[in-house]
Amino acid sequence: MKVSELSFEKYRNLKDSSIAPSDKVNVIYGENANGKTNLLEAIWLFCGGHSFRGSKENEMIRFGESFFKLGMKFFSQEREQEAEIIFDKGRKLIRINGVDKSSSSYLTEVFSAVVFSPEHLSLIKRGPNIRRRFLDAAICQQRIRYASILSKYNQIINQRNALLKDIYKHSELKDTLSIWDDSLTVVGARILKERFEYLKMLREPALKYHRGISCDKEELEICCICSCGADENDDEGTLRDKLSEALKRSRREDYHTGNTSVGPHRDDLDFKINGISARRFGSQGQQRSAVLSLKLSEAELLYKKNEERPVILLDDVLSELDNSRQDFLLNRVEDYQVFVTCCEESNKEQLKRGKVFYIENGVVGE
Repeated sequence: MKVSELSFEKYRNLKDSSIAPSDKVNVIYGENANGKTNLLEAIWLFCGGHSFRGSKENEMIRFGESFFKLGMKFFSQEREQEAEIIFDKGRKLIRINGVDKSSSSYLTEVFSAVVFSPEHLSLIKRGPNIRRRFLDAAICQQRIRYASILSKYNQIINQRNALLKDIYKHSELKDTLSIWDDSLTVVGARILKERFEYLKMLREPALKYHRGISCDKEELEICCICSCGADENDDEGTLRDKLSEALKRSRREDYHTGNTSVGPHRDDLDFKINGISARRFGSQGQQRSAVLSLKLSEAELLYKKNEERPVILLDDVLSELDNSRQDFLLNRVEDYQVFVTCCEESNKEQLKRGKVFYIENGVVGE
């Protein structure tokens, strides 16, 4: 999968123009607030999702204008294709190969990308909910049915928590709790199984990429911390039993707090570098390298699933990485089309194959 041309009109601060990127690595450099991230965001929108910065479409329209238009030519599914995104008067139009589509979701059928932005560092630095969200989102890209399983589980948790709060005032309702426990163990075990299977696939490429980024000085380990004591080698029946027992043990606490204290919604991931917690003891560069390894691994798993390599978007990734780690990202991520933004002009001099784009006040030039 390769982007051959990207055009933009009235989009954020970018001056109306187009670029023809290399099918290798593309370095986009310039001072902050000049539009580098806007370029990556424009490409990401063709994945069919929302902005990776959480922006709404009406916030992407250039000040003083009433609409924006993005166009992209790309090679996918063994042929050249075209897509357009137009947002005008609160309405979004998607056009693929000249045919209007009713939803952005159609874009996911023809184009995919993996993005790293500085916000992704929260994957290691912040709380477990961020790590669970990363894992669940990655699985959803692999298995469409997982989203519905996750939605059903969240509904069960909400119902169980509501019942726990009612039990505080009406103890006679305690007997009905087992109904929700039975549902939770069945759906929860399925979620655990899906997560364990994905982590088994993720570990090998993550280890490979982290060794490459660190010049074989570091090894990345990914561990799952389960609140019910589950093990990734457990079968689904054993997982249900462990969840059931954990729910029984936690009932006293759950009655007191009005919340379900065990289950997949309470689990966490731990990232270790050379056996040491990256969150607690890793440097900024090590933490950034670990997240990059995960993102590159995510791209590799998408390639294995779809038999097409997604485009890789790396926003402000080179800061706080030493020269050897920068060299890996610029010159040794083979077979993928990569877009990298940076502020330092010296970074472009490390690039051996590809193109360099300079951006100033929204004007993009080579």
